[in-house]
Amino acid sequence: MPALLEARRVRKVFHGGGAFGGAATQTVAVDDFSMSVCAETPSFVTVAGESGSGKTTIARLLLGLAPPTSGQVLYQGRDVHTLKGDGLRAYRKDVQAIFQDPFEVYNPFYKVDHILTTPIRKFKLADSKEHARDLIVEALETVGLRPDETLGRYPHQLSGGQRQRITIARALLLKPRLIIADEPVSMVDASLRATILESLHGLFSKFGISFIYITHDLTTAYQVTDSLVILYHGFVAEAGPVEELIKQPQHPYTRQLISSIPVTEPGRGWLDEKVAQNEAEASAATDSELGCRYAGRCVDVMPRCRSTMPALYQTDSRRACACFLHEESGVALPQGEDLTRLFTTPTTPA
Repeated sequence: MPALLEARRVRKVFHGGGAFGGAATQTVAVDDFSMSVCAETPSFVTVAGESGSGKTTIARLLLGLAPPTSGQVLYQGRDVHTLKGDGLRAYRKDVQAIFQDPFEVYNPFYKVDHILTTPIRKFKLADSKEHARDLIVEALETVGLRPDETLGRYPHQLSGGQRQRITIARALLLKPRLIIADEPVSMVDASLRATILESLHGLFSKFGISFIYITHDLTTAYQVTDSLVILYHGFVAEAGPVEELIKQPQHPYTRQLISSIPVTEPGRGWLDEKVAQNEAEASAATDSELGCRYAGRCVDVMPRCRSTMPALYQTDSRRACACFLHEESGVALPQGEDLTRLFTTPTTPA
């Protein structure tokens, strides 16, 4: 059976400049990236990395909002950019999105009810107004909202947390098989993040909805995910089960991300001393164009790192790392290997 959704060796290049005699430029946002979501067993996978790593570009590619420069995004084995009619309709129903800024989803001239009634009407989910009302009430209560405190109001009359949970309720109305959540709590007050993350994980554990969670925050990733893919400048640096990856990172970049998490001890710095020193020395360095993209910032850099891109090495049965440090102990994987198929063991929701 084909995967529900699959990215197969996708590459996305953005072109710029060239106007008025200026030099043309190109930026490789994502390169040779592959992942898949099982059609039968739900999974919760996080794609993480700092700003500019290609996370949001991957989300847009998977949602069909942008075409890949090369490679394919497939829904049940069919290219999403060739889908029409019932196939496109099924894709739009099965694959839903939750975006970073909940306010941008709303039209300020409409009450929030509008984003809930629209999918019901478009996908013919209810056979009467009463049925539609029941579906909306059920969805709102599932994400922890009281219908009498949210319906009938305009977006500006609700908090950011309420607006985001309404967008989650909207996705739930369609009973999707996959939700792609792009930084869903980054613009929400810290006091509400746990509530929203709990709502998202509840959809996975109670309803069997798969998730691709996009974030720069490893703390929230650790709270909700099964498996983690770390990106750096469009390339996979490391992938594996979240517990193992966070506690025993294998790539220098992953170690830096983890060491950058604020600690609770007053007066203690965020960065490991060795990493901080290297960052200062490499502050003027640019990312390598030929070799490892992280070479200019890496504390373990070797001469070959600046001239040769490392392969992804399988370091144990469920992990991979793109670093020459694991060349002898690991097994080089084929280019474009689907890491989520290799290194995730989806947890069947209870």
